[in-house]
Amino acid sequence: MCNVIPPTGLIGFFIAFGIAMGKMGEQAKLMVEFFNILNEIVMKLVIMIMWYSPLGIACLICGKIIAIKDLEVVARQLGMYMVTVIVGLIIHGGIFLPLIYFLVTRKNPFSFFAGIFQAWITALGTASSAGTLPVTFRCLEENLGIDKRVTRFVLPVGATINMDGTALYEAVAAIFIAQMNGVILDGGQIVTVSLTATLASVGAASIPSAGLVTMLLILTAVGLPTEDISLLVAVDWLLDRMRTSVNVVGDSFGAGIVYHLSKSELDTIDSQHRVHEDIEMTKTQSIYDDMKNHRESNSNQCVYAAHNSVIVDECKVTLATNGKSADCSVEEEPWKREK
Repeated sequence: MCNVIPPTGLIGFFIAFGIAMGKMGEQAKLMVEFFNILNEIVMKLVIMIMWYSPLGIACLICGKIIAIKDLEVVARQLGMYMVTVIVGLIIHGGIFLPLIYFLVTRKNPFSFFAGIFQAWITALGTASSAGTLPVTFRCLEENLGIDKRVTRFVLPVGATINMDGTALYEAVAAIFIAQMNGVILDGGQIVTVSLTATLASVGAASIPSAGLVTMLLILTAVGLPTEDISLLVAVDWLLDRMRTSVNVVGDSFGAGIVYHLSKSELDTIDSQHRVHEDIEMTKTQSIYDDMKNHRESNSNQCVYAAHNSVIVDECKVTLATNGKSADCSVEEEPWKREK
């Protein structure tokens, strides 16, 4: 155990590594492309594995059930575990998040929740924060009137790193597995579980049952057996939908709070943009008027030149008719002859 790298330190290192790589800009472009390609390869492997996962999960669950001596006790414990997770998610998503929204914005959080109800239902059905994004965009922008500049930034970031429901679920699951194995966690281990669950949820993918993968890090951090995760798979289909819906609600409330705090700045930017557009429109109109006046002036000059040409041509025709070969010139105006 002494030679094992602590998962918490590993997660913290890679978070700092990503921040430093982001600050390097173009210099780290090659490294960013490498990790993007690596991520695509891993996702392809995950899709391939998912085709065989039903059979593998069934074998894991059957093996675990056969090894259980008292199935009734374990079923009762799983039931209490589900109730604990659901109650925790209801308290967090139905009380804690609306309370934060009300304290910051002084607006009715339940009317806000009514505006995102369709996104919440979609999250329950899809169990994916990323799959719910189009519906969440529409609910916030059309139903609640939140600026697109806020939703298009906050929601994608929230779907990636704001997994508050997943963090709560993973912490409860780790404590449940510890109690099943007769392990009493002290205060330091509970803090470690909470911290690791929070950090692991940041790196969790916004796909169904992604929390089960990051559960390995949490169980390893406190020295709990990882094979007991197979028990959680049997009930994860419901809990996954519950925690995903809380994740979407948290992202939506976060977007509402950001819009409330940045509304004055956005209005200032809009007013400056309108002033700039008015100035540009005035310049464009002035240039257009100058070009129009210039064209009219050129048109008058062309008409005058054409008139003089006609007079000269008529003079030549008259001289030719009289049989004269003298040069033709336009008759001067009377006021010139008087001089």
